[in-house]
Amino acid sequence: MNKKNYFVPGTPLYFAVKQSLLASLASGEWVRGEAIPPENQLAKKFGVSIGTLRKAVDELVKEHILVRHQGRGTFVATQESDQHFFRFFRIQRRDGLKSYPVTQLLKFQKKKASKEIREQLQLAKDAYIFEFFNLLSLNDDLVMIDEIQVPENLFSSLTEKSLAERSSTLYNFYQNNFGVNVIDTKEKLITCQANKDIAAWLQVPENTALLQINRIAYTYNEKPVELRQSYVNTEKYEYIAKE
Repeated sequence: MNKKNYFVPGTPLYFAVKQSLLASLASGEWVRGEAIPPENQLAKKFGVSIGTLRKAVDELVKEHILVRHQGRGTFVATQESDQHFFRFFRIQRRDGLKSYPVTQLLKFQKKKASKEIREQLQLAKDAYIFEFFNLLSLNDDLVMIDEIQVPENLFSSLTEKSLAERSSTLYNFYQNNFGVNVIDTKEKLITCQANKDIAAWLQVPENTALLQINRIAYTYNEKPVELRQSYVNTEKYEYIAKE
């Protein structure tokens, strides 16, 4: 194990192993759906005990980055299951009904990133982003507008057509087409009022009170890959916090 990069005096050894595993995932050494090497091989590779290696793997399993299959081994998690989708999509009807949204692309453009966006996405000064707006409907109700920014350098072949015609969830689309795996998000919730465009898209009066969810999505090693501002009409729907 490269202790020069990951070992910090006073921190547990398994944490350094975990960071090394994340670095291997980030570099593409193991890809989605692929089995990682057996624990004894990894322990030997990193020069640690099986117990230390297993603790690092256990944390990655708990964080839904790896998944264990009984009798088959440990695999890099994919983003195709209901469980994975509803881990990140936390809007449901007030009666508890969870539904997949129907998504309509409203607007798409490439533009130079503002200073604020560059700071949040850790981009260079002259970086560009793709920005797009999606309308999400649940159970035939217009519920939510997503305003999304992603770095051009990670999504260079993204087009309005490919985005509009995708047949999978957005994070699965990122994974399958660009090799970008979203493994965690951080969100802040505030209230806001619908501006003219948001009101028109949601078919509500201008200045209607909405829930605003500000999200940063991360791939391995806490690298930010997406900014998202979601505007939710909470008349019939509510936000469910992480358990």
